[in-house]
Amino acid sequence: MWLLPSFRAALAWALLSLVLGSELSLQESLLLKSLGLSAKPSPRAPIPVPSVLWRIFEQRRTLPAADGAAEDGCSVEEFNVPGNIIRVFADRGHFLHEGQPQGGLCLQKLLYFNLSVLEEDELLTMAQLEVRFSHSSYQPSGQGQLFELRLYQSSHLALQGQGRKLLLEQSFAQLHKSLLFNLSTVAKDWRTLGRNLGLVLEISMSSSEAAASRGLQSPCGSISSFLDSSLLVVSLSPQQCKASRSKRSAQRPRGTGSALCKPRRLYISFSDVGWENWIIAPQGYLANYCLGQCPFPLAAELNGTNHAILQTIVHSMDPKATPQPCCVPVRLSPISILYYDNSDNVVLRHYEDMVVDECGCR
Repeated sequence: MWLLPSFRAALAWALLSLVLGSELSLQESLLLKSLGLSAKPSPRAPIPVPSVLWRIFEQRRTLPAADGAAEDGCSVEEFNVPGNIIRVFADRGHFLHEGQPQGGLCLQKLLYFNLSVLEEDELLTMAQLEVRFSHSSYQPSGQGQLFELRLYQSSHLALQGQGRKLLLEQSFAQLHKSLLFNLSTVAKDWRTLGRNLGLVLEISMSSSEAAASRGLQSPCGSISSFLDSSLLVVSLSPQQCKASRSKRSAQRPRGTGSALCKPRRLYISFSDVGWENWIIAPQGYLANYCLGQCPFPLAAELNGTNHAILQTIVHSMDPKATPQPCCVPVRLSPISILYYDNSDNVVLRHYEDMVVDECGCR
């Protein structure tokens, strides 16, 4: 069938676009899988980024590279525990009473955190529960304690008040903006299939205050400042951890004047690849790439292997039969990325081999 040249060109471009689109989609899927994601996230109701994650992210980004002070990628200095992934899980539970609970009980809520996104090879090293209030809502007038907080490990009978295991209790005379509790042991137990039945949070008046407030307006009204709760989990993914990584160079590529093999400047903007909706920070980073020739004789600064040196010798004698060695990355360094995952959880993850620091002939 005879086709006009312009139509043949348009058809060829359309077919090429389909092939390229399919290849790009496959490459994106493979990269997202390496980042621990099943698909490109589309946050629907993202939670605010906790200040602690911003603080850790900024610390990692601003650490000077030349003095060797950078973290090895396998530990979180903020909590002094091993880990290269930090997730903040939003509470998916619900209140157990409609309206104001009766008696001295001010608040009763089922807390549930879906930890199923943790991969099988991840080692959970820390879990910290944060109970947040919108403000410090009560100023104590005396020395007595006003509120008592209790946290129970839930069971099938927990809603009836039976079979619960008391994990911790704390008395306080003022509602702080945040209360923090270490739940590492409990969260590790949840990794077993079917063990995560949640927690029951109770806040009540102390017995003395309850007796003193009979017939008066209940101080439980202060609990209206209860905001929400979340679970911060630190885990270690051994496959993405390189404890013996060499120090990162402070130097960066400077233009492309030389034809020899060396790092060239490449800035990757996440908005250019359509990832700006779920990556919180950074907006992009200097990734770099390797380009250049590996000529004979192979100079020492080209980081050539013995094989590459011999290959350049053979190439110099018969260029058509043997190609020059290739210019490839020989040292890469990591970056940290703050993003929303497929469950709208906030994640701070340390990714190896993201920045080209040195190139060599191979």
